[in-house]
Amino acid sequence: MSDWRDERAEQIRRLILAADDGIVEEVKWRKPSNPDGVPTFSADGLICTLETYKDKIKTTFAYGASLPDPAHVFNASLTAGTRRAIDLTEDAALDEDAFTALVRAAVARNRDK
Repeated sequence: MSDWRDERAEQIRRLILAADDGIVEEVKWRKPSNPDGVPTFSADGLICTLETYKDKIKTTFAYGASLPDPAHVFNASLTAGTRRAIDLTEDAALDEDAFTALVRAAVARNRDK
């Protein structure tokens, strides 16, 4: 049976993949404690990961600290040197346009390096 986390993860996945035709999804880091692994999204380098926890869905942008975030979508790992994350709980709203802009900025950052 599906729950809110499955639905939210699918929403995020769709937004990421729709942001740019060059984005590739892979599953990495399979281990006994996480046999399903972690979905990763790349385009000329890692963009982000998508992890499911008991109480949230976490999208971590590998180089989020270098991305513009005028809508303040990032709400986790805000003091990390390189990465930034978005934690979404069951009732949390997501600004889909601002999220898509972050994904596109991450792709552009990877292509410009």
